[in-house]
Amino acid sequence: MGEAEATLAAVCVVVWLITLSGFDIRQRRLPDRLTLPGAALILVGAVITGNGFAALLGGAVLFAVYAAVHLIAPAAMGAGDVKLAIGLGALAGTFGPDVWILAALGASLLTALLALCRLACGAGGSLPHGPSMCLATGAAVALAVL
Repeated sequence: MGEAEATLAAVCVVVWLITLSGFDIRQRRLPDRLTLPGAALILVGAVITGNGFAALLGGAVLFAVYAAVHLIAPAAMGAGDVKLAIGLGALAGTFGPDVWILAALGASLLTALLALCRLACGAGGSLPHGPSMCLATGAAVALAVL
């Protein structure tokens, strides 16, 4: 993949992450029409660049972890987050296990930190997890690339 193609792919991923985050903040849901095509494109891109197995493994493992949480405590993890985990796990997995672990742990830590801040300010209620997933994955990938 040339530099122009890599830049275009990076811009598309950033737009996808921002769109998903904004939608989840406003609507408190992640629609299939955003999560699933993005995951498919990331997997196809990974196959084209020779990273298909790492992406598939990253997406499958993160999906399994999020699906388990959703099945055990559906109120704690939405189905949209579970579907988003496919694409984000694939994206992080493409860049290696260190990036995948940083993205996976970073998402949970960000959401927990935001929840603690809200509690400290006297605000209650639930938080969307999608923006933390997107930010942690984007940051982990950026650290790997830069």
